[in-house]
Amino acid sequence: MPRIALVTCRPGPEVSADPDLPTLVEAFAAAGAQAAAVEWDDPEADWAGFDLALIRSTWDYSWRAAEFLAWAERCGTLTRLANPPEVVRWNTDKRYLGQLAAAGVPTVPTRYLAPGEAAGLPDGHEYVVKPTSGAGARFAARYTPAERDTAVRHLARMHAEGFTAMVQPYLRGIDVTGERALQFFGGRLLHASRKGAVLAPGTPYDHKKVAHPELRPWTPTPAELATAERALAAVPGAPDLLYARVDLVDGEDGEPRVMELELVEPNLFLFLHPDSRPRVVRATLAAATRRPGSAASAPR
Repeated sequence: MPRIALVTCRPGPEVSADPDLPTLVEAFAAAGAQAAAVEWDDPEADWAGFDLALIRSTWDYSWRAAEFLAWAERCGTLTRLANPPEVVRWNTDKRYLGQLAAAGVPTVPTRYLAPGEAAGLPDGHEYVVKPTSGAGARFAARYTPAERDTAVRHLARMHAEGFTAMVQPYLRGIDVTGERALQFFGGRLLHASRKGAVLAPGTPYDHKKVAHPELRPWTPTPAELATAERALAAVPGAPDLLYARVDLVDGEDGEPRVMELELVEPNLFLFLHPDSRPRVVRATLAAATRRPGSAASAPR
């Protein structure tokens, strides 16, 4: 049976432990395979000794992006990396939302402000400011037009650290219907979850947020599933994606829009969907043993 590396990071003050890792290791063992949790920046890790490295919870990558991308490129030369290095590189910068929108995918309207650009902020509605590289709502905040001065200071802080900022309207549907996360694995819908609003009014951008409040299972609507599939079909190069998470919110018209497309290290919420573990194991083992260049086949 193949050897699988479940790629994670070191827990720390800004990074929570991954509750799915121990149970995934057990699930692979139950299937007769070897799996081990390995920290991506472990200098002693023997990536060539694994048949596949499955990125799971590298949740510190956004503030070490250059180092992480260099690791992904290197790891991809030593073993099969899922998702592939070119996908990881594309997806670590949320300017991909502009590419999805240009391809006709319904997305949350987004403006980008790079360091040195003037602070063009809305004056007629609530909005969100966050970095194009981030996770867990880090450096994200919600503002009213009256809070412009605070938002400008927020932008200045991000620009000083080299981040490009995203400015999006705050879609009030989030407060009612929340965010929906549709998980795909092995080419098929795995399960879906719903969570409440993350950004409360008045919460400073540099305060730690609860990344997944009020998380619960969700049955996606046909419109949500169709939007998620459109987003996945628009990924450049039609890559072989072992896993994906599409985060959706309702637009002002009540229709689902893509807030994020998570192709690097999405939390799969397997603790909430334990019946999905065997499907994750089967799809991963199939990917690890697939011949290079052969078509992917989703597990049934």
